[in-house]
Amino acid sequence: MKNPLPPSRSSQIFRPFAFLAPVVLALPLLGGLLAAPASAAPAAQSVQSPHAGGTLTTIIQPEPVILTSALNSAAPTGFFSANVFDGLLEYDNDFKLKPALAQSWDISKDSKTLTFHLRSNVKWHDGKPFTSADVKWTLENVWKKLHPRNQILFGKVTRVDTPDALTVVLHFSEPSLAVLSSLNSNGAQVLPKHLYEGTDILNNPYNNKPVGTGPFVFKEWSKGNYIVLERNPDYWDKGKPYLDKIVFKVIPDATARAAALEKGEVQYAPFNPVPLKDAQRLSQLPSLKLETRGYEWLSPWLFMDVNIDRPYFKDVRVRQALAHAIDLNALNKVVWFGFGKPAVSPVVSTLGQFFNPNVPKYPYDPAKAEALLDAAGLKRGADGNRLKIQIDYLPYGDDYKRSAEYIKQALKRVGVDVTVRTQDTPTYTRRVYGDRDFDLAVVWFAGFADPLVGVTRAYRSDTVGKNIPWSNGSGYRGDEANRLIDQAQGSPSQAERVELFRKFQSVVQTDLPSIPLLELRFFTVQSSNLRDTVSGVDQVYASLKRAWLAPAGTAVAAATPPGAAPAQAAR
Repeated sequence: MKNPLPPSRSSQIFRPFAFLAPVVLALPLLGGLLAAPASAAPAAQSVQSPHAGGTLTTIIQPEPVILTSALNSAAPTGFFSANVFDGLLEYDNDFKLKPALAQSWDISKDSKTLTFHLRSNVKWHDGKPFTSADVKWTLENVWKKLHPRNQILFGKVTRVDTPDALTVVLHFSEPSLAVLSSLNSNGAQVLPKHLYEGTDILNNPYNNKPVGTGPFVFKEWSKGNYIVLERNPDYWDKGKPYLDKIVFKVIPDATARAAALEKGEVQYAPFNPVPLKDAQRLSQLPSLKLETRGYEWLSPWLFMDVNIDRPYFKDVRVRQALAHAIDLNALNKVVWFGFGKPAVSPVVSTLGQFFNPNVPKYPYDPAKAEALLDAAGLKRGADGNRLKIQIDYLPYGDDYKRSAEYIKQALKRVGVDVTVRTQDTPTYTRRVYGDRDFDLAVVWFAGFADPLVGVTRAYRSDTVGKNIPWSNGSGYRGDEANRLIDQAQGSPSQAERVELFRKFQSVVQTDLPSIPLLELRFFTVQSSNLRDTVSGVDQVYASLKRAWLAPAGTAVAAATPPGAAPAQAAR
């Protein structure tokens, strides 16, 4: 077995994490509200031995539309499916790579060849062996063609070789320094070739009864109610998972979610599961704690797509006016209770050197917004309105609806009459990314550790109107932006890539097809007796194989020595 990637080669292709880690760790915790629980959690988790057994009940909201993130990168799908599927790699709490399905990997000196040495004796949940053929087939048929992020990430792969069942060799036409930043179970989920080859991939029934290699096995999906996973007894990571079962409950009502957490009916709920106004009350309960770690990999930002195919939005002055009409500081304070930060670019400030603070900005200025609308020929009518439009919002909770309502009020002041439209997630994604039947759309994306992975998908013109969720919703077709993205993708120099992405931000903030609103910060609400829920910077998109439930009244025990078996409970 070869050793994992030497540090020198790892730093060349994976350098984004080298600067991201200290920046993320320096982020202020959210207003003191979360400081005590977040800082206390690691100490509490380190002094007790893992206890095997038990059922963990979580909240998944909204209900996923599909159960594999190989085909849909939505947050609910990612949160769920990482427990069923493994990635080639994992990440720890210091942004370092760890082996997963790939136990080691090598990079050629010219960074154009990436070789993965796969773990032996890994089985799919139906008992079939996992091999290099599964990786090759998934890359060629799913990652390159259907995944909203991986189409660009693996776009320069010219050939995939499988010299044996445990070796995969990727050949790139040019260096791709961002690849290793997205090979976890969310970024590059491997599908079973024997169940997908020769089928209609997007409509394959196994999309909703998934068969993976991960720590938990799919058992049941009661639409509108719950999804059940059970422990994989043949999991390759011996001794894990500790939990016997995970139940993902669908609870659409925010008040009901808060009540379920308070009563102990649910023990784990990520992605701001309750309205921010309720977070403070829940954080004071001894049975619950709020956790802010596990989101560092996401680099999330909230923005508003503007459908520039609408005649009234083709004029950039109208889009600039919309930006000037929205007070981002007030949006952050009133709607998000300070759990964010006004954004100036789609690349968030925590991405360090990639972030360009010197882009065109559109500070709150209603008078300037009115002047721009006048100049664009959108005069106020007899009713005081210049334009009547609709705004859609990502139906992930009250905070997104309230954001849309806040924007409605802001635009009304400058003569734009807005109707807020509510729908379920499938309707929202089809309307924005397929039919393009919308005016404005409020959504959040994860930028991840490299702009190529998460940011550029919102601006590449080759995904417009293809019904690829979480891609280019605005309809932006910017030649200069596309050129800069392509150059950054193929550059062998990290310094050059940084400069190209900084120029890219200036271009898209000049053209303004979408309006950055906030850099977001998320939290998880969980039971105080739930342990080891954070094992990596991507935890909310990673499995819960290390999580365990401490029995009530259990005395504090010494930490488990490496390799020691966990305390056992009846399975």
